[in-house]
Amino acid sequence: MEQVIRVDPEIHRVAPGTAFSLAAVDSAFAPDGLDKDAAQEMHKQNIRQVSVLQERLFAEGKQALLVVLQAMDTGGKDSTIRAVTRGVNPQGVRVYGFKAPSKNELARDYLWRVHHQVPRKGRIGIFNRSHYEDVLIVRVHGWAPPEVIEQRYAHINDFERLLTDTGTRVVKIMLHISKEYQLSRLRRRLKRPDKHWKFNPDDLKERRRWPDYMDAFENAIRRCSTADAPWYVVPAENRWYRNVVISQLLVDTLTDMNPAFPPPSFDPTEFTPESIQ
Repeated sequence: MEQVIRVDPEIHRVAPGTAFSLAAVDSAFAPDGLDKDAAQEMHKQNIRQVSVLQERLFAEGKQALLVVLQAMDTGGKDSTIRAVTRGVNPQGVRVYGFKAPSKNELARDYLWRVHHQVPRKGRIGIFNRSHYEDVLIVRVHGWAPPEVIEQRYAHINDFERLLTDTGTRVVKIMLHISKEYQLSRLRRRLKRPDKHWKFNPDDLKERRRWPDYMDAFENAIRRCSTADAPWYVVPAENRWYRNVVISQLLVDTLTDMNPAFPPPSFDPTEFTPESIQ
């Protein structure tokens, strides 16, 4: 009998208080015994389960799930979102991408624009980049002094605790790639005319800051991976593995949330299909 390999997202979870290092994470990891075809079939099954659980979450209307995606450029945020939402009812999922803040947003505290995009009860929200930009790119470029960045780790933990205390489960995922893999993806974008729109020369400038970004990611993950709002560092170079890990994480999280259909507001025994005119 063929052995079924179970994909366990928990092996990629960063436990609070650990001496976490990105250098110790193999960005091309996939477990022994799991091949691409098997992983893709498992992913399809997971998405079917996510769809069922999402319907219950939507109907219940008492909880929400926020999925935060962060990665270096070419890390695969867009393709991940496509992979884990395909076949799921779009009424119950909202994706929001954070770009450079507007003048209106800069006139307020940095979490103001983020809180406005938190999913409403009954929904799944996916952040393509997030409030973590304020301790990543802002830190790397020195756009805020070190003492302000230091304060922000505590702000973020308090903000995420507020969300979890009020019914929004928070799951944070870093799609981990190597500098060499990023180079191959950038070259691919230049080779394909249909990908030219995704190529930004500024990405090359940011690439020169790779060690600074790795340091910023490590600090953010160490400081902000909590029991209630954990960070998962998912190897993202084998996209078939990345997809099945994240879809399994969604299944596990929604199953743990255990959303339930609400009781009907009428007595079903008073009606039969034949009685309806």
